[in-house]
Amino acid sequence: MQLIDIGVNLTNPSFDEKHQAVLERAYAAGVQQLVLTGTSIEGSEQALALCEKLDESSQRLFSTAGIHPHSASDWNGDSASRLRGLLKENRVRAVGECGLDFNRDFSPRPQQEKVLEEHLVLAIELKLPVFLHERDANQRLLDILKDYRDHLTAAVVHCFTGEQQALFSYLDLDLHIGITGWICDERRGTHLHPLVREIPRGRLMLESDAPYLLPRTLRPKPKNGRNEPAYLPEVLREVALHRNESVEDLARHSTACARRFFGLPAVD
Repeated sequence: MQLIDIGVNLTNPSFDEKHQAVLERAYAAGVQQLVLTGTSIEGSEQALALCEKLDESSQRLFSTAGIHPHSASDWNGDSASRLRGLLKENRVRAVGECGLDFNRDFSPRPQQEKVLEEHLVLAIELKLPVFLHERDANQRLLDILKDYRDHLTAAVVHCFTGEQQALFSYLDLDLHIGITGWICDERRGTHLHPLVREIPRGRLMLESDAPYLLPRTLRPKPKNGRNEPAYLPEVLREVALHRNESVEDLARHSTACARRFFGLPAVD
């Protein structure tokens, strides 16, 4: 059984000096390929560098390149050209993380919207899929995406945590959906239990979003409280339960979906 973690923040400082051990545990758990999330220009460069350093075979580690909406205020005159250069690297398989976050508003909303559109333009130019972040901004994200969707190859709403209306609106736009350990959280994630049944095969992918969102159903829990890709099978188990699928079947079709979406090679 193979899994693909489509969203891991391996550049997070909590993983410093631990990268190899984290990857070895992931591979041992069946997580055979990982997509490292870029959330800033510098972070995207670091993610690419980790791929090249830790995976000489070019088969297991890939990355995204983009600017998270929290950091949209960092966009400047050089950002588009620097991002374009990163996105032309073979290891970089998607544009993002980009999108809108109206929950925390760390960057002004008009700036978030401008930077999102800059990412979408690059994705269309380079024919790459988009790795999207959305929080409390469903309608505005839809309004923007509708003007670009016909020209985009694909897009995934990563770490989906929304309600039914948001899910159906994204599916209507032919978007993919990423599910994390949020579904394992009995305090705030139970609304996802019936919703994951509504995601068609071929649109559903799994992600850890490590080091965040440690699955609360995990037993035993790590003493450090840090999530890592090796725990993705717990997300698999919970999603399979609520889709009434076997873990083997869900692993098969979600992995095939991720491989197609990011254009990843098959691994033995």
